Amino acid sequence: MLKRLTITVWATLFVTLVCGSLVATDIQRSWSLREDTLDSTRRSTESVARAMAQHGNDTFKAVDAILHGLKERIENDGTDERAIARLERVMVGSVRKLPQLNGVFAFDAQGRWMVNSITGRKLDMPVTDRDYFTWHRDHPGDRNVRIGAPIVSRSNGRWVIPLSRRLEGADGSFAGVVLASIDMGYFRRFYERLDVGQNGGLVLALSDGTVVLRKPYKEERIGSSLANIPLYQTYKEHPKSGTGEFVSVRDGEVRIATYQSLDDFPLFVLAAMSKREVLARWREDTIVHTSGVLALAALLAWFGHRLIRQIKLRLHAEGELRQARDALASLNATLEKLALQDGLTGLANRRQFDATLAKEFSRASRQRTSLAFAMIDVDYFKRFNDRYGHSAGDDCLRSVANAIRGQTPTRSGDLAARYGGEEIGILLPNTDEDGAWAVAERMRIAVLALRLEHGDSPLGMISISAGVAAVVPERDDDPAVLIEAADRALYAAKNAGRNRVGRASNAE
Repeated sequence: MLKRLTITVWATLFVTLVCGSLVATDIQRSWSLREDTLDSTRRSTESVARAMAQHGNDTFKAVDAILHGLKERIENDGTDERAIARLERVMVGSVRKLPQLNGVFAFDAQGRWMVNSITGRKLDMPVTDRDYFTWHRDHPGDRNVRIGAPIVSRSNGRWVIPLSRRLEGADGSFAGVVLASIDMGYFRRFYERLDVGQNGGLVLALSDGTVVLRKPYKEERIGSSLANIPLYQTYKEHPKSGTGEFVSVRDGEVRIATYQSLDDFPLFVLAAMSKREVLARWREDTIVHTSGVLALAALLAWFGHRLIRQIKLRLHAEGELRQARDALASLNATLEKLALQDGLTGLANRRQFDATLAKEFSRASRQRTSLAFAMIDVDYFKRFNDRYGHSAGDDCLRSVANAIRGQTPTRSGDLAARYGGEEIGILLPNTDEDGAWAVAERMRIAVLALRLEHGDSPLGMISISAGVAAVVPERDDDPAVLIEAADRALYAAKNAGRNRVGRASNAE
């Protein structure tokens, strides 16, 4: 059925395949580009989240180090007038050194202000209603730093993040609180430098889901809870970090988001980018590129139609061209065969033999295998020529070559070649001396079986003598050593009376 299809049908199928492949390739390219864009976005949110987490951890750690030092001073040095004066200087210096600090304060067990970093001001408002105070008062076993929900500072009216530690008396009783407040603006300025697109967002939140800060900044969102959104549930199940796609309960936008917990504090950060926004450029590129591809496919289809019409006019010329090409190829093959074949015997000629010997010798050297060679000579051939003539001598060589060819193995690399005059060489890869001797002996018997008359031979018929040799060549050996060894074995066989096969191992 396939043979009956015309070239025009094949051409139509080809043009259809090309156009279809072009469109399919563009679809695959667009989809791969989409996946690459989403992967890049995921990596971006992961990088931003890591930066936020590191920034937050470093910020809180620096402030906590100051709190811990103040706690030690108060508990060890007491709160007399000189100690308070030293504490005030330390607090003022700390606020000057750390840009994130809004203020540092110490309160006694009744919530009264003992000392603060606001020089020249004595604050009389008690803080017994503040969460950080009541927590440390009511949790005597908690000696860790506490990070509370954002509050408005009573000292300057700014939104701050409170970090506090419990003060204890010598007997372990509650002695007050030391507090450091971090200016929310410090985090806002850092978050403004992070690019998450127009519809993206950044969040810093406590581990219970309380929002500390978000970008875009909205004051009314401070202190709100994330506890009911799916992303927070994922965070609770896998609290260290995670990346995924989440539908916003606020605006229904699908966002690619990464959350990351702070290493040393009970907070986590969230970086989110709008999936629709990050794919907007991909959509524009896909529309433009796909339109171009469709136009190109249409153009190819039109040219293909024109081409098919031209093909019909060229079929006859192409047929003649194929015939000429096939004839030339056949001629070249024949010439190549003649160039490697002896014209008289039909065996390989000396040129092919030399090339094959070099190749097999090199292979045997690499593989450390045995390579054998048999040198065969027609006994008393000069006498045969003198008595019966050169035409009869040629016929004799052809018959001997056919007998030898019939006994030559047919493995890859085995080769029977006219070496020169009445000499014939047999190349036998992967063969030792015993194997070569057996092959040469079969050839000797096959030639005797021809019973070609030779009146000047003691046997009265044509016979052959052979010498065999085998080597496992080293890397730097010369192939001539194999030829010379077989030649010595041949002369030894002739000297021993001819019509026999000599071994190189016996001729040495």
